[in-house]
Amino acid sequence: MDSPLVIAHRGASGYALENSIAAFREAAARGADGIELDVHATVDGGFVVHHDPGIGGLGAIADVTAERLRSHRLSNGEPIPTLSDALAASAGLDVWVEVKRLDPRWDAALLEVLDGGPTPGRYAVHSFDHRIVSRLGERDPGRRRGVLLGAYLVDPVTAVHAADADTLWMQADLIDGDLVETMAQAGLAVIAWTVNSEVEVRRLTALGVHAICGNYPDLIRENLAPHA
Repeated sequence: MDSPLVIAHRGASGYALENSIAAFREAAARGADGIELDVHATVDGGFVVHHDPGIGGLGAIADVTAERLRSHRLSNGEPIPTLSDALAASAGLDVWVEVKRLDPRWDAALLEVLDGGPTPGRYAVHSFDHRIVSRLGERDPGRRRGVLLGAYLVDPVTAVHAADADTLWMQADLIDGDLVETMAQAGLAVIAWTVNSEVEVRRLTALGVHAICGNYPDLIRENLAPHA
């Protein structure tokens, strides 16, 4: 079997400011197959890439217009990227969009942004809110979808199926061989997050996970070995 794919967590965030254009560009330079990023919707239905729900000095993203956010600068001097900006900067890579919160009225608008990027077939969505994943799947059943878990459920297959997803994003230290095998038998992929240790990369590679997400994509790449 092939080695796991390498996904840069919030871009190559070990080398550049997380969720910034610089981090996304650095991801490609350091051997990532894809990036993971976080998205919030503004009050007027814009989509910005940022981890936390609020921004110091501006308040909650959900209460601010997209235009107002464009005037804000990150600590590296860049503007907060829109989702469209991030997709353009990540051309040639897979992009996993973690949807933090999403009012149902903006579902179609989010999918429209993904469809308008340079490589729409390489964009996937995932979330801790499995209801969002399910809703987006109803609108766009052909798009890859994942659910995030930070707990080892008794029946993780049912949880993924309930959201009509195809991938489990699992907290790395909770992943074991039984989980990977169970998901594989159900035709479901496992992506490990967030992995920044050489030892952990090797352990997860041996277990046969589909992809490994971490802040240092080159570290992951250097410690991959094909699993039998």
